[in-house]
Amino acid sequence: MRVVTISATYGTAGSQIGPAVAERLGVPFVDRAIPSAVAQELGCTLEEALAHDDRAEHGLGRLLSGAMRLPTVTFGGVDMYVPGAMPIAPEEFVRRTERMLKDMAGDRGGVFLGRAGAVVLADHPGALHVRLDAPVSRRIRQTATLGGMSERDARKIIEDNDRARTAYVRHFYRVDPTDPCQYHLVIDSTTIPVPTCVDLIVRAAESLD
Repeated sequence: MRVVTISATYGTAGSQIGPAVAERLGVPFVDRAIPSAVAQELGCTLEEALAHDDRAEHGLGRLLSGAMRLPTVTFGGVDMYVPGAMPIAPEEFVRRTERMLKDMAGDRGGVFLGRAGAVVLADHPGALHVRLDAPVSRRIRQTATLGGMSERDARKIIEDNDRARTAYVRHFYRVDPTDPCQYHLVIDSTTIPVPTCVDLIVRAAESLD
């Protein structure tokens, strides 16, 4: 049961590379299942769970980083009131997310995208920890090209996401997600083609057998 964690900055094709690696390794790709499972366990709505998830479009990271302002947050085009005291304690959501990651890794293995997986599963036997990153200028170009948007809009999206995800990891784990010492493999996936990135990660994961 192989375990791979992927920390991916916005614009580095993490959502393409992760599922491809999982398919090659024959394990689940674990991303959107996390907030759904946590919501079910906590007895809250998926929208409430997504408000705390670092991979969500409007997640806790953006609240922490100041990229969004309370009290109005938009979920899928529907405005929703989020009071200063949120319906779920952020620490409780993160604690449940950690447990989900550990349980899934132990039960089935998987490729885990985001959610400080390299920190949460740092002691998991045989886990491979990967970082996808690149200079902002190349991430902007790649995001603009793939998303059919202006480079100005791409820069705004990337800056907001960088602040949000960095805030999430620093706030809850007191570590710097850009520190290469947390990872076995760091890849510039704006320069190295996606299929090659997948090959590199799969070979690295298999080498840990």
